[in-house]
Amino acid sequence: MQVAPRKIILPVLALVALLLLVAWMSGAFTKKIPAGSDSAQLHESTGAIAVQRRMQPLYEFVPASIEARQATTISSRILARIEKIHVRAGDEVSAGQVLIELEQSDLQSRVAQARARVESAQARLKEARQSLSRAADLARRGLLAQSDLDRARAQHDALAAELASARQALQEAQATLGFAAVRAPIDGRIVDRFAEPGDTAQPGVQLLSLYNPLSLRVAAHVREELAVQLALDQPIEVVVPALDQTLASELEELVPAANPGSRSFLVKSRLRQFEGLLPGMYARLRVPAGTGSLLLVPRDRVASVGQLDIAWVVDDGAIERRFLRLGKPYPDGMVEVISGLREGDLVLPVPP
Repeated sequence: MQVAPRKIILPVLALVALLLLVAWMSGAFTKKIPAGSDSAQLHESTGAIAVQRRMQPLYEFVPASIEARQATTISSRILARIEKIHVRAGDEVSAGQVLIELEQSDLQSRVAQARARVESAQARLKEARQSLSRAADLARRGLLAQSDLDRARAQHDALAAELASARQALQEAQATLGFAAVRAPIDGRIVDRFAEPGDTAQPGVQLLSLYNPLSLRVAAHVREELAVQLALDQPIEVVVPALDQTLASELEELVPAANPGSRSFLVKSRLRQFEGLLPGMYARLRVPAGTGSLLLVPRDRVASVGQLDIAWVVDDGAIERRFLRLGKPYPDGMVEVISGLREGDLVLPVPP
């Protein structure tokens, strides 16, 4: 028997709450300002600020990525089994440091064989040089035919060429042995490693990736209307949302060809600060876009409630709550108002 009254009471309470909400949003519970109050009195008594329209530099935020100007992939130049890997992702390395050691027993054997061929050629060349000297002496005294002298000289020249070839083979074997130690080409930080000891390293197959953390820059695709107005070394601000930081940079490179699909140019800007930055992080490039007449209001005069932006405005002697649509913020604490206010409107401080 009590179910019916509850069914009646709940809709009535909901209707009353809705009416109260509508009345609050319309400003029914806000105090009124006496009619006839002039602007000076309003400014003095309420702290109201008149909304003004002024010329302001315009900017466009362009999505960008942080990348390393000096980045490389490290691979082996020979086919060999990996014995040791001395680094992991995140390790700092210096140029010339040994990162990977490959199996080198067969390479050492080739070096030994090449060295033995050099020693053999040297011994035979020494004998041929002595034989040539004796033949030349006998030929001067008329005791040896010219053909025998020519034969001795040819034998000497052939062994000299063989020794030169053996020495080149030794240098090649030693260079190949040097490839068994894979070294860092630059100072930097290891990004990732793609092999483990026991794997077989193949020529050209990636083993490690490396970048220089002091060579970070920002790359973005800027629409052609803005890109054609940019110049090298032009200062451009970079916003990194993950770090909540705004960094200074200078335009370093402007690729002189547009992407025909997006009608944009690839722009690269060098950074001055590197702390906390990593390649691949999201950033926004604050690209200048000329000047324009904007309606601005101090950001501290706008309250944010959820996804709504609200300001309190004096209108016909009453305090009215306005819902605003805001644009871009500016470094001087002002924010652009797209809709909700007019030039000359008196905006009150946000109530406590």
